[in-house]
Amino acid sequence: MNLQAMTVIWAPRMLSILRIVAALVFMVHGTQKILGFPASSMNPAMFSLPWIAGVLELVGGALLVIGLFSRPVAFILSGEMAVAYFLAHAPKSFFPALNGGDAAILFCFVFLYIAVAGPGPLSLDAQRRRGTDAY
Repeated sequence: MNLQAMTVIWAPRMLSILRIVAALVFMVHGTQKILGFPASSMNPAMFSLPWIAGVLELVGGALLVIGLFSRPVAFILSGEMAVAYFLAHAPKSFFPALNGGDAAILFCFVFLYIAVAGPGPLSLDAQRRRGTDAY
């Protein structure tokens, strides 16, 4: 099998794997803020910005893991990470390695990519799309 054929086969699958892994890692930030697991000193007040971020991370992350409403959810989460970077990280330093915002930047652009490229074939969105194409 040549490289081009392998790319055609594996690129969409790797997009799904990227979506799932990024969403699982992202979702842990929400479980930490909302559910207190893993244990953290953070316990945001209900309806505060960190609490809202935690709800977005928990619910949005779960939706991305299963690949449901992936494009709009990824777009919203990309925006959340952009806002988080500029509100919480950028004021500390210009350099992401110093301000702790490198993960926020990566999540922002991974989610923006998913919003544009779609969830990949291993998703409920793809399953729903296949179901409607059958008729």
